[in-house]
Amino acid sequence: MKIAIGSDHGGYALKELVKNYLIEKGYEVEDFGAYSTESVDYPDYAVKAATAVSNGKCDRGIVICSTGIGISIAANKIKGVRAALCADIMCARLTREHNDTNVLALGSFVVTEEMAYAIVDTWLETDFSNEERHQRRIDKITEIENKYL
Repeated sequence: MKIAIGSDHGGYALKELVKNYLIEKGYEVEDFGAYSTESVDYPDYAVKAATAVSNGKCDRGIVICSTGIGISIAANKIKGVRAALCADIMCARLTREHNDTNVLALGSFVVTEEMAYAIVDTWLETDFSNEERHQRRIDKITEIENKYL
């Protein structure tokens, strides 16, 4: 599985830790920046990582900023992306089972390094449930996306 990863300056340190963790676990990772703690704008990096998922260049994406909020909002503006901000394992599992998310957002000020690893593992290892009610809801999200994006 190929993972797109991106962050702003606030998420840079956690991005580097998560990237190295994923590589050690055998994932292929494409890093879309930022590449330092120099101040940058999170939408620029959200778009790069989310577009790589949307166009099929990467299977899934992980985006990180200080809170995870701004970068998740920006990632969700890319057609075909369902990004979810997760701060715990339960949400990481349910967002895959119920929403079939393809981009995970993390907040570097919100989660510890260990919690980030646990969230990432859960999110990557959990499959979509394929239950009719969840697929119906995803289809409705796609209809909204097609109408307004």
